[in-house]
Amino acid sequence: MQKKFHYNIALIGFMGAGKSTVSEHLGRMLDMEIIEMDQLISRREGMRISDIFEKHGEEYFRTLETKLLIELQTGKNVIISCGGGVAMREKNVQEIKKNGRIVLLRATPRTILARVGNSDDRPLLAGRKDVESISRMMETRREKYEAAADIIVDTDEKDVSQICEEIIQKLLEKDR
Repeated sequence: MQKKFHYNIALIGFMGAGKSTVSEHLGRMLDMEIIEMDQLISRREGMRISDIFEKHGEEYFRTLETKLLIELQTGKNVIISCGGGVAMREKNVQEIKKNGRIVLLRATPRTILARVGNSDDRPLLAGRKDVESISRMMETRREKYEAAADIIVDTDEKDVSQICEEIIQKLLEKDR
């Protein structure tokens, strides 16, 4: 199978927007390797993300993300499922864009709550599992997410196949 894309595809967006689910499906469709940043950092550190936050703080974790993105720029044809905060650092966006395109996955606060409301692995949501809190957090990130994105795909009320087809179509259009 001929590769459709000769660069990495990085999925960004708020927690629960669908990055992990979409990256798995897209990876199979495009025959590309998948890197789940949070999983890889967790494995390397030998602890859950919430424990890294608790033990070392958010800044330490954000630095691990940046180092991993720099490392990933040596590869090609990789789908990178980024943690929700990756696009908040300009350096991260610059690293991804050296060898990739950024796809912003969006969902409404109500959809986010439905998807992650029962999870205890979201340190930034601790004590804030309601539509209003999620909406406020999303708003603080919106501008940087949108500025970083090469393309934007809304995930509400679409199945994973529809989302992946839209990503592929929009990337091919952008590459023309």
